[in-house]
Amino acid sequence: MLRTPGAVRTSALIGIGVAAIAALSGCATGDLTKSGSDAGSSTNPSAPAAQSQADPGASPAATALKDGTYSADGTYTSPGGQESIGVTVTLKGGVVSDVKVVPKGENPTAKQFETQFASGIAGQVVGKNISDLNVGTVSGSSLTGAGFNDAINNIISQAK
Repeated sequence: MLRTPGAVRTSALIGIGVAAIAALSGCATGDLTKSGSDAGSSTNPSAPAAQSQADPGASPAATALKDGTYSADGTYTSPGGQESIGVTVTLKGGVVSDVKVVPKGENPTAKQFETQFASGIAGQVVGKNISDLNVGTVSGSSLTGAGFNDAINNIISQAK
């Protein structure tokens, strides 16, 4: 096969381009770390942020919250109209250590779903940072989560 000088240059440039892309993609997936006083901090943007020494599981926003027990009502809309649910949360280092839900539904169906929700919520939120909570369906109750989230937002405001 006869090669022209232009074809040889094109082939060489393609080979160099492929090698450069392969080398750069290898760098992008590596986990680079800093040395010295920042040792152990990842520079990988998808890595979690460094946590406080006092509570390695607490987010910076959660650690700004005061420990204690807080209560609030949250509202949500059901097919029967506006409903509310009572929520009491105990916080330690911004982490939920206990939760209690009091069904307050006026409609019997809402009260039934709130009771189901109350029976399963602890397993969803205890041990988690309150600032990270965004509850959806719990124990078959799909609308009550909106009222719970509303109450959690009120509780976060109280704990600041």
